[in-house]
Amino acid sequence: MTSSLRGRYRHILRFFAGVIARFLWWDVVLRRVGLRRRVLRTRPERYRREAARFRALAIRMGGVMIKIGQFLSSRLDVLPREITDELANLQDEVPAEDFSAIAALAQEELGAPITRLFAHVDPEPLAAASLGQVHRARLGPGHGTEFVDVVIKVQRPGIAAVVETDLAALARVARWLMRYRPIRTHSDVPALLREFSVTLHEEIDYQLEAENAATFLANFADHPEVRVPRVVRELSAMRVLTLEDVSAIKITDYDAITAAGIDRGDVARRLLATYLQQIFEDGFVHADPHPGNLFVTPVDGDGPTRWKLTFVDFGMVSRIPDSVRDSLRELLIAVGTRDAGRVVRAYQMLDMLLPGADLAAIERAEAQVFDRYWGLSMNELRNIDPQEVREFAHQYRDLLLDMPFQVPQNLLYVVRTVAILSGMCTGLDPDFNLWSQLGPFARKLVADETSSGLDRWLDQLGDTLMAAVALPGQATRVLTQIESRGLAVRDEQATRSLRTLRRSVDRLSTTVAGAALLVAGAVLVAAADDGVGIALMAVAGAVFLWAAASGARR
Repeated sequence: MTSSLRGRYRHILRFFAGVIARFLWWDVVLRRVGLRRRVLRTRPERYRREAARFRALAIRMGGVMIKIGQFLSSRLDVLPREITDELANLQDEVPAEDFSAIAALAQEELGAPITRLFAHVDPEPLAAASLGQVHRARLGPGHGTEFVDVVIKVQRPGIAAVVETDLAALARVARWLMRYRPIRTHSDVPALLREFSVTLHEEIDYQLEAENAATFLANFADHPEVRVPRVVRELSAMRVLTLEDVSAIKITDYDAITAAGIDRGDVARRLLATYLQQIFEDGFVHADPHPGNLFVTPVDGDGPTRWKLTFVDFGMVSRIPDSVRDSLRELLIAVGTRDAGRVVRAYQMLDMLLPGADLAAIERAEAQVFDRYWGLSMNELRNIDPQEVREFAHQYRDLLLDMPFQVPQNLLYVVRTVAILSGMCTGLDPDFNLWSQLGPFARKLVADETSSGLDRWLDQLGDTLMAAVALPGQATRVLTQIESRGLAVRDEQATRSLRTLRRSVDRLSTTVAGAALLVAGAVLVAAADDGVGIALMAVAGAVFLWAAASGARR
């Protein structure tokens, strides 16, 4: 480790040592010497100051510190609100790296000077972030693309060493924190750091980002209203990424959007719709929707102004496993249909409830939230009377104090993304109504669920019918094998019992087949296929009559 990196490592340790020392002084020492009320009264402001100190450190040092600040701002489940609110607006903007150093790294990665690989490269960066920076460029002839305007994303020289240094310092801080029992019993800090480290290492792998962009492009291939930049593969590598330049109106440039003749409410609705698809259908989410990564692109044409919603920067994505996505769909359906009990079941499916959570109290609270707030616009929700909030908090004081919720790690970035989207939609349209979007989408999921459920049920019914048809023959073969393999049944009572067992198996299989036919007929009649449905029900009736007559004869 060079001297500058060693100094960086020690600086991070000193900062967090100071944070820990101040925390122990106030929340341990002073609290135990009779100043508990003062400690509690000053706690929110002290937490806010600590977060502000960290924010200043992150802006000054850049690197991992900005990323860890953004990561911590999403941990509403383990950090006080005063800290997450202070860190929420931490922007990943730092002074630009000298262009000569950027050009040298690009040449090292691509194997040739960028002046030879590109017709033109703008030395002034389009954007400068903690891990890399972006420059506009133009392709020369011979690349075979439909576009010539591109952006080159290049890592900051030496950033990999900075990342490892910062992570090593944070790992040591995590070990310090785990020595304090209240923290150890509520949070696994090393696990949180490991989760953050995995995401960070993915973000500095530009080849992986290229794959993410290709996946996102494929997922929205049938959506012409969504635009995704295409990757120039031959001019991309581990630390350099060349993409189609799709820069347009920033999604937060409200005046420019309006001037282009585009309805901001339509932008908010399309934005939410694309994320509903990502979360609940694709299971692949663009997890960094800040204003620099989303654009509104006007499209020339006759008639009303047409436009596209444009996504860039796929370094941070969230992949949602099928099991988790099914649980999220359950939650969305529950919210869309105002089913408080189903909401609680969805929480359980997602492992969001801590052991011992009062399920009945949570369900009552959810029901009251639906009764009072369902259907309100963002602006109406924001202007709710504080007294009303206090009354709700008082009513569910025990529930709120226990805070029986936890955010699973695989949902962390989804939660952060949804929080950012909420603010974006409100900014675009203060009267944006979330429910008008969620309701139809939830109903669509219910329809899909019913359709797929019927298909699965019919598949299972077919398996049951096959098993029922095969059951008498299988039972006969088993009983015949028992008799033929030397198990002599000489006792008359045993012989009668064996014959009775065989007849019982025959009647059981007949009854199962009849019941399956009856239910299948009823399902088809309900699905408007009356002819086949009635025929199956008639056959089922004949089967039951035959089984009854057969039993009477015996």
